[in-house]
Amino acid sequence: MDGVIRLENITYTYPLASEPALKNINLTLERGKFYALLGANGSGKTTLCNVIRGFIPGFFQGELEGRVLLEGKDLQDYSDGELALKMGYVFQNPFNQITGARDTVYEEIAFGLENFGVAPEEIRRRVDRVSELTNTTFLHEKNPFELSGGQQQRVALAAVLVLEPDILIIDEPTSQLDPQETERVFSIIDQLKKMGKTILLVEHKIEIVAQYADDVIVLDEGNVVLSGEKHTVLTEPALVRHGVEQPGAVRLTARLRAEGYSIDPGTLTLEELESQLNRLLHAKEDSHGNDPV
Repeated sequence: MDGVIRLENITYTYPLASEPALKNINLTLERGKFYALLGANGSGKTTLCNVIRGFIPGFFQGELEGRVLLEGKDLQDYSDGELALKMGYVFQNPFNQITGARDTVYEEIAFGLENFGVAPEEIRRRVDRVSELTNTTFLHEKNPFELSGGQQQRVALAAVLVLEPDILIIDEPTSQLDPQETERVFSIIDQLKKMGKTILLVEHKIEIVAQYADDVIVLDEGNVVLSGEKHTVLTEPALVRHGVEQPGAVRLTARLRAEGYSIDPGTLTLEELESQLNRLLHAKEDSHGNDPV
C-alpha cells in the first residue's frame, strides 16, 4: 500500500472552542485513489481538509495534536512553496480563490507559475494544456469576476492544476452549480483520476460520489465513523444515522430484495441496478424457453 498521506492521532481544537473539531483521527490515503469525504454540516470535513493541506495550525491557529505525514515526511517540515506544488486546494467558493491580481482568465491561471519563476514558454504550454482540460480556453480574455459560478469554478480548478500537483483537495466544488455545470466539473475530476492524481473530495451529492469515488470516509462530530471501499460504505445501513443519505439505487435495491428479488446487496448505482434487473429478466426468459411465437 503506497500511503502518500498518513494522519496519526489527529485531534484539533479551534481557538476559544471548548470541544475538539477533530478527534483522534487515523487515516491513510493511498496514491492515485479518489476519496470522497462525507458527513453532515459541522462534522469536520473542511477542518480535516485544512489539516491535511497544512492550513491548520499555521493559518487558523488553535491546538493540533498528532501529525500528518506527506510521503513519509512530517507536513510541518515542508515549506509553503513545496506544499503548493505537491497539494492543490480548490475552495468551495471560487470567488474566494480567484486572486483579483490579474485582469483576464489567462493571466489568473498563469499567476501561480509566474510567482514560482517558471519560464514564459513553459507557462504558455501549461496554461494552454490545462485550459483545454478544463474547457476554459474560450474564457482567456474575460475578467474572472464577470464569469458565471460554474465558469469561475473551472478557472479556480485550472489555476490549481496548472501547478501540476499530484494531490488534489477539493471542497464541495458543485455546491453552487446547476446539474449541467456539476457534470462538467466532475468530468474534469474524473479525467484527473484517470491521470493518477490522488483526490480528496468533499461533496454532498451522493449519486455523483457513488459514480466516481473509489473509497469513502464518513465524519460525524469530528470522528471517522466509516471508512472503506465505496460499495461497502455507501450500502451500510448506519450511514443515515451519521447524517449521510444513501444513494437512490441502494434504497431501491433494499425494497426489491424485501420483495424477493435476487439483487446484489452491494448494488450502488442505477447503472449497476439496471444491469442486475436485465440479468434477472434474461434468466426468466431462458427458464421459459425461447420458442418462436
